[in-house]
Amino acid sequence: MPSGEIYYWSQRGADGMKVLVLGAGAVGLSVAAKLSTVCEVHAVSRQKNADAVAANGFFLSGIWGSGIFRFGISESVPEGARYDYVIITSKSQDTESICCEYAATIRNAETVSLQNGIGNEEIIRRYTDQVIGGMIITGFEWRADNRVHVSVEAGPAKLGRFPEGTDQPVQRLVDLMNRAGIRVEGTDRIRSELWAKTLYNCALNPLGAVMGVPYGELARPAAWRIITRIVKEGFAVVHAEDVTLPWKTADEYLAYLHDVQLPATALHHSSMLQDLSRGRRTEIDFLNGAIVAKGAVHGIPSPVNACIVDLVKLRESLPSYSPAGGTP
Repeated sequence: MPSGEIYYWSQRGADGMKVLVLGAGAVGLSVAAKLSTVCEVHAVSRQKNADAVAANGFFLSGIWGSGIFRFGISESVPEGARYDYVIITSKSQDTESICCEYAATIRNAETVSLQNGIGNEEIIRRYTDQVIGGMIITGFEWRADNRVHVSVEAGPAKLGRFPEGTDQPVQRLVDLMNRAGIRVEGTDRIRSELWAKTLYNCALNPLGAVMGVPYGELARPAAWRIITRIVKEGFAVVHAEDVTLPWKTADEYLAYLHDVQLPATALHHSSMLQDLSRGRRTEIDFLNGAIVAKGAVHGIPSPVNACIVDLVKLRESLPSYSPAGGTP
């Protein structure tokens, strides 16, 4: 065992809680690992990740602590298994196919979206009326097929009944995740939290990916001018969607982004950069693409966000790349 790392085995908690993590990539495996210390967990992941974790355990490092975790993992849901909570952590473009494939499992459980972008919860609601929205701004970086490093965290995750409200099942999961060492708060305005995170992602994620730089570099004047336009277009759409954010104006949010969120995640390389580096599709349609689509519904032009979408889609169409300083 590597020096300084603790070995953890998945256990059944005193309350017998069972959690399934679907679409477990870097985020999902990290969440599964932490939850495995307080309850019974099973993760559904890509075959190469499932094989690596099953053979040697899951290695977690960074601000969530270091350890080697053993928990149930496979490429599909074990037949006949039932769970109290199903947490979907897949890329947004895979939400529909996951819900369709595991509709029977989702129908009988509280189902949580812990994903990027706008629209995931609406998809899940077509399969169950027990939907919990989740927001997390934390940097997860692959180091190997069974290794993830948690690099940065801009604040506690948020969970709430979608589209609004909170209740006992939400609070039960909040308590469970906090016991596992994941900072989480309950909220009765999860839709607002999801849009707030989406503005953050729209501003930084695609630019960091296209330019191949960590977020801190985006404070440079040329990048900040682009970010300002992205956010102002997004704010107009959010207002039209009748969503109340913690900031009254786009300028107020831009100040918070520049002074608080950007410094907290300055060293992070975007998840979109990691996707492009591996030749995978990105979540751009659920981020800046969602602003463009919803802006069109409300008659609000979003040309800068539309340009960002096209730039990322161009990158998707090119051979995979790993720019200097990027995530390999």
